[in-house]
Amino acid sequence: MSGEAPIRVKDVMTQDYQTVDGIMTVKDGVCRMRDTGAVALIVQKRNIDDEYGIVLLSDVAREVVAKDRSPERVNIYEIMSKPVISVDPDMDIRYCTRLFDKFGLSYAPVIDNGELKGVVSYASMVLRGLCRDARES
Repeated sequence: MSGEAPIRVKDVMTQDYQTVDGIMTVKDGVCRMRDTGAVALIVQKRNIDDEYGIVLLSDVAREVVAKDRSPERVNIYEIMSKPVISVDPDMDIRYCTRLFDKFGLSYAPVIDNGELKGVVSYASMVLRGLCRDARES
């Protein structure tokens, strides 16, 4: 990768997420993920001073399934991570992977001027970043 132009988060981010309200039940959120192929639920801000939240399938497994809680009775806001660590679309993926490693992340929302643009993951950085066609450079 050295000597080439850096690969930016905006070049590898995906739209594999769904935005949801925190009051949604876990069951409804998981069904939406299944039906749309989303890998993450991004919990919408309640107001201008609020922050985004995130729920991954691993959160559902750890906080609902493993604890034998009813997904129909647990709300997304109860298991979400908030505030999220987000990344800038212009960040070099080398630094993004270091950030993921340092904070134990697997996914992060991509935020530009307070607006959600996509999500980035280790998978998207490796598969989309390292396997780019030379014409895309």
